[in-house]
Amino acid sequence: MSEVLALTKQLVAEASVTPNDGACQSIIAGRLAAAGFTVESMPFGEVKNLWATHGEGSPVVCFAGHTDVVPAGPLEDWISAPFTPTERDGFLYGRGAADMKASVAAMTIALERVATQTHKGTLAILLTSDEEGPGTDGTKRVLNALVERGEKIDFAIVGEPTSDREFGDTIKSGRRGSMNGRLVVKGVQGHTAYPNLALNAVHRLVPALNALVGADWGHGNESFPPTTLQVSNFNAGTGAGNVIPGVAEVHFNIRFGTDWTVSALQARVFELLSGNGIEDPVVWQVSAEPFHTSDTGLIEAITESIKAETGVDPEPSTGGGTSDARFFAAHGIPVAEFGPINKTIHAANETVEIACLEPLARIYADIAYRLLS
Repeated sequence: MSEVLALTKQLVAEASVTPNDGACQSIIAGRLAAAGFTVESMPFGEVKNLWATHGEGSPVVCFAGHTDVVPAGPLEDWISAPFTPTERDGFLYGRGAADMKASVAAMTIALERVATQTHKGTLAILLTSDEEGPGTDGTKRVLNALVERGEKIDFAIVGEPTSDREFGDTIKSGRRGSMNGRLVVKGVQGHTAYPNLALNAVHRLVPALNALVGADWGHGNESFPPTTLQVSNFNAGTGAGNVIPGVAEVHFNIRFGTDWTVSALQARVFELLSGNGIEDPVVWQVSAEPFHTSDTGLIEAITESIKAETGVDPEPSTGGGTSDARFFAAHGIPVAEFGPINKTIHAANETVEIACLEPLARIYADIAYRLLS
């Protein structure tokens, strides 16, 4: 059994549903300490974080990931127990196998191997148990603490599962912004037989909602696809068939690139709502700002390492959801993401292809060599 597969199975066996880490970071900390790393636990609240370094000076090359996973969901949907790592037909099954314990294992093995060689600069790893949760006490808090201590990171590689159809075909050179809106529209509740005595909140909301859904949000730009708005939740009525709803509530999410700012999007939403008679306020939650990494040295190092190992020429992408890469970008740190195929992440019977595990570790090690040199 390969080193990476063995460690991946060990990590998957830990039921580390966010913010719980199980023993994942302890396992990795022990290995890295034995390899000569300076290892520091940096917990905040219920969240465990691990910061480990090897070497000194610049450049500081940081690999980053998370040891927490999403809940397994109904056990009857799994063909094997979600926290019992199971090999079947060339795949390893288990919650977190792809997102992202395989990458964490590959990073750990890669760092151990690089540490046996003389290298310039500082090799680092940052792990959190808060990526699948609110994201407030994990990578974000650690990076803020490092800044306060005067510690600088020059490059970051996040091990999110980025590959699409084949291993190595996609890297993430950026991510879209994500913003949630909550709108509560009020009317007057009444009997459906006497609409003249009521004001239907749904009837008030629907024209404005149609305007939001049908709006032209632009065509994106060379780095980002067009901005999208999706309704995620809608609630109105009492459940009775003869009551006109006095309140209607809608939640929506906007994914956007660098062609929009948060304030411009919020102004556009207000314009569309008010133009359709809705003055009720929207409550906003901005989850992430968009970012795009233009540092050619980082992107080239990752691209060339992938090509050298797999023969695949990866495409840069900014699609998909958010990740902890946004916190590195917020500090002006060049960051990109690469990992295994993402087809089954967050799904029952999550898998990672066993054949990609050792190549993934070799790619991470090669990226480190290229950036440290």
